[in-house]
Amino acid sequence: MNLLPKTATEFGSTEYWNSFFKKRGKQAFEWYGEYPELCGQLHKCVKPRDEILMVGCGNSKLSLDLYDVGFKQITNIDISQVVIRQMQEANKLQRPEMLWYHMDATAMNFSDEKYSVVLDKGTLDALFTDESEDTLATIRKYFSEIARVLRVGGRYVCISLLQEHILREVLEFFPKNEFVLRVVRCVEAEQKTADSSSDGTSMPVFIVVATKFKKLPMKVYEVCLAGEQVQRVQKPEEVVLSVAAAQKASMVCNGLVRGSIAGMKEVSLDLHRPGEEIPRYTIHVLDQKPVRGNGKYAAFIVPQGRETEWLFSTPQGRQKLLGSASHDRLAIVSMHRGQVYANWDAVKDELAESVKSLAPHGLHSHIPYLSLGSEVGRRETIFKGHSALSGDYIVEEILGNDNKIFRRLVFLSNQFVIQSEAAIKQVKGKGKSKESKKVIDPGYLACQHHLYMTIGVHLALGLESGAAENNVMVVGLGGGGLCTFIHECLRNTNMVAVEIDPEMLTVATSYFGLTLDDRLKVEIADGIDYVADCVQQNRHFRAILFDVDSKDPTLGMSCPPQAFLDRKVLDNTKALVGSGGIFVLNLVCRDDSLRGKVVDELKQVFKYVLSYKLEEDVNEIFYCADNAALDSGDKWQVGMKQSAKEINSLAKKFKLSRDDLVDLEEFVEGLKI
Repeated sequence: MNLLPKTATEFGSTEYWNSFFKKRGKQAFEWYGEYPELCGQLHKCVKPRDEILMVGCGNSKLSLDLYDVGFKQITNIDISQVVIRQMQEANKLQRPEMLWYHMDATAMNFSDEKYSVVLDKGTLDALFTDESEDTLATIRKYFSEIARVLRVGGRYVCISLLQEHILREVLEFFPKNEFVLRVVRCVEAEQKTADSSSDGTSMPVFIVVATKFKKLPMKVYEVCLAGEQVQRVQKPEEVVLSVAAAQKASMVCNGLVRGSIAGMKEVSLDLHRPGEEIPRYTIHVLDQKPVRGNGKYAAFIVPQGRETEWLFSTPQGRQKLLGSASHDRLAIVSMHRGQVYANWDAVKDELAESVKSLAPHGLHSHIPYLSLGSEVGRRETIFKGHSALSGDYIVEEILGNDNKIFRRLVFLSNQFVIQSEAAIKQVKGKGKSKESKKVIDPGYLACQHHLYMTIGVHLALGLESGAAENNVMVVGLGGGGLCTFIHECLRNTNMVAVEIDPEMLTVATSYFGLTLDDRLKVEIADGIDYVADCVQQNRHFRAILFDVDSKDPTLGMSCPPQAFLDRKVLDNTKALVGSGGIFVLNLVCRDDSLRGKVVDELKQVFKYVLSYKLEEDVNEIFYCADNAALDSGDKWQVGMKQSAKEINSLAKKFKLSRDDLVDLEEFVEGLKI
């Protein structure tokens, strides 16, 4: 028998409720949890000495349970005469002091300021079915009656799902009428509903506590949506947004509980502490088709500082992690800088409820936590700075695999992208102190695409050229990693790095080991203007490299900025490398159509255009030239393979791992003409 109304408006009618309770009989109907789930919050605002009015009592057990634990002064009213008769008859012997009245809560006949608590469990939701003028008039009469029968210091305690139109009316009426308003989320009631529902879903349950005062100097709004911390906010809109965020998150969780998202986009959630703007965790949830022998669900905690790695920071990487984790669903949890995490067990305890809420329906077993180890990692900020061009930035050190320390430059406007990285090693000090100190390890290559860009430089140096000397231009300094690698590997180069941001030169030399000498200089200038000026000066270069990022992360192409690929800039670059040099471009583009336009533009300017896409990165390296010695694809490939072989040999002194070096056969096969 379907006991739910056919339309929402029926919730507000006397006829509906009479019919409902006749069908339901003596069986209690609990809308938003029962006393065991609600008592933790109710006991904070309702005391045994209170005189309590339960409005719209129905046949809920809530007032009965309160009575049984010592709340003796309870009056119950309801619009349904049927349910009042049922409840009077059922409780007259066991609960003789409890009062029951057939009464309309919008027109009560109680005296002013009679009660210290008005308790509402779902009645407001039942009355406030739409935003019509008639409904609004009813709700305002209801609120006015509540305010009238409450004494000063009394509380209106309302258990509700708090749809937006309901919340806005609550926020409008009570603060204006000298009530302090607090909205609390009741997680226990939600969990009980989820556990008992057929599909494991639930809706967020809130408790509104409006406390009556004679006169308030200002309107007071408070929220407590996680844990025990109460946060005071300045504007009612902040309460609306906070509640809406909880409701939207619940909808996402309900969707994940009901079914698999295998073959669909991953779901992402940010978890905040109350009152904090910075997320504490970000969770990415992914599903794959069930595989026999797989576990159903696990959580993977990414150690601090590792969240920027390809495996954790990209959808493709997270899919690879899912495939190797041997679970049908994986919740990948990243921690945020600016937060402090005590230890592995503390993180698991803090995440427990959130991780459980993302589990598939019916999963009651222990949820395993996976990681790269049993530590949360370590992150230390060693410098904070500000760039006029890029905004705030930090230089931080993190503890990576095998207890290796890495130093990173991160712009806070794009925190999941590492701008520069260097490895740190401890060197024993000299003299009396013998204290070790941190130095940059020159044998570490942070960005693999630097290796492939250097291959282009090597090839250019080996070609017959009319260019004066072995001049190389690198546009985009960052932490100086590319310049340092070329400077150390190719000792016959004379290099100029062009950087528009003077702050980056300070960072590179102070924190990332960039050393300037007669073979490596830095020019602080706009790269586009510098290229144009060099054309005017009739200068020539064996190789020009563009490794500069865009400051707008919303674009489909994050490296280089679109202006660097304008026809005039490419024509100037071609003029500088002439017929004997090579232009090397680091392209990071997630938009296939935009990439196609870039390739077309390059082919219109340069006779020969090759590219190589790094497998686990978003970088694609383009090699562009007009050199007559490269008059066929075969010669290109032979020359590139030989240069790659030489770079591998030269890079061995950097003690790169085998995975970091170029796979020659794969490289040649991956070159696209």
